[in-house]
Amino acid sequence: MRGQRSLLLGPARLCLRLLLLLGYRRRCPPLLRGLVQRWRYGKVCLRSLLYNSFGGSDTAVDAAFEPVYWLVDNVIRWFGVGRNDIATVSICKKCIYPKPARTHHCSICNRWVLALLSGNPSSWLNNCVGHYNHRYFFSFCFFMTLGCVYCSYGSWDLFREAYAAIEKMKQLDKNKLQAVANQTYHQTPPPIFSFRERMTHKSLVYLWFLCSSVALALGALTVWHAVLISRGETSIERHINKKERRRLQAKGRVFRNPYNYGCLENWKVFLGVDTGRHWLTRVLLPSSHLPHGNGMSWEPPPWVTAHSASVMAV
Repeated sequence: MRGQRSLLLGPARLCLRLLLLLGYRRRCPPLLRGLVQRWRYGKVCLRSLLYNSFGGSDTAVDAAFEPVYWLVDNVIRWFGVGRNDIATVSICKKCIYPKPARTHHCSICNRWVLALLSGNPSSWLNNCVGHYNHRYFFSFCFFMTLGCVYCSYGSWDLFREAYAAIEKMKQLDKNKLQAVANQTYHQTPPPIFSFRERMTHKSLVYLWFLCSSVALALGALTVWHAVLISRGETSIERHINKKERRRLQAKGRVFRNPYNYGCLENWKVFLGVDTGRHWLTRVLLPSSHLPHGNGMSWEPPPWVTAHSASVMAV
């Protein structure tokens, strides 16, 4: 019975929609057109009122598991539970498992990353930036910025000549069109600049603008990461440390980053400089040496005086 009713109602609804569509497109009475418009507007308003982006199943599950996250996190902090003799300082809200210090869960890779910078570089590097490839990422940004600055500075004269030639081409084309419109020429005069010259001038202008824009954008990113390295923190830890600093300041306490050994010492740890000759063999020349530590425990290097701190960045 239900199958027969659905078979009858389906074609009826289709015919009604076709009649409404044809009647709306043709010269239908204003009353019918107004009713159709009000019906469509009411459907849009109803869907807008009932729509809720936070009503999905993922959001509901995360909200339901918040008490579990809080309970596990506080229990781990209270008992100091570790894994394989590795000190854990927090609980991962995605895995619900104790995680080591300076370890964060990447939402794109869906795994833990040691000393994760942020998830943004993974979208254009196809890889997360963490403990073992942070130095390569910074070297890439630094030398890429130097290359763009070199190209922009070296091609400045060529850019000016090419830009002036393009402006001259525009003026000649404009004069040529005016002459043709005024019938000064019986036929179109031959172009002064060939197609190859036009493309060369436009390519030089495009090259200069591309290198300059990349140098500004990537240079700003390089400077920002240089500041973070000087402070001994990552971009994620900066937000965490800022929040902890405000929280402890309200209690009358002073926050100190336990991984900040001073500007020069931070750069030595980051670049892996143990002795004086490492500035040449590990910084100026290509080197595949591993960074200090294993990313699970963060003891200070032997040449760095450890700073005692009561608060750790998680």
